[in-house]
Amino acid sequence: METTWTLATTVSALGSRKKLRVEIGDVAVGLFQAGGRIYAFQDMCVHQDRSLTKGTLLHGRVICPGHQWAFDLETGYEEDQDLCQPTYPVKIENDEIYVDLTRRPTYTPAT
Repeated sequence: METTWTLATTVSALGSRKKLRVEIGDVAVGLFQAGGRIYAFQDMCVHQDRSLTKGTLLHGRVICPGHQWAFDLETGYEEDQDLCQPTYPVKIENDEIYVDLTRRPTYTPAT
């Protein structure tokens, strides 16, 4: 599969807030900074269409402001649910943050 990197924003624009919503084409992407890394999620929660960038970052998870589902920043999984928040690969060059919207994780609910 070919990788298509799209410029999302800059690290300095993400700044001390540690979270930022950006629009890439018609896709709302939430960027989150934790543990020295930057993660990209589809910004609208799969559970209630709430903006995750309006949620809280805590212990390697982004917590949805709707029903407080806590999505793992690495995987997008919510350990107590069968839904997975779509995540996107991120790369950083100089001060620029790039996101690849063409690659999404495959999720199989635990049985």
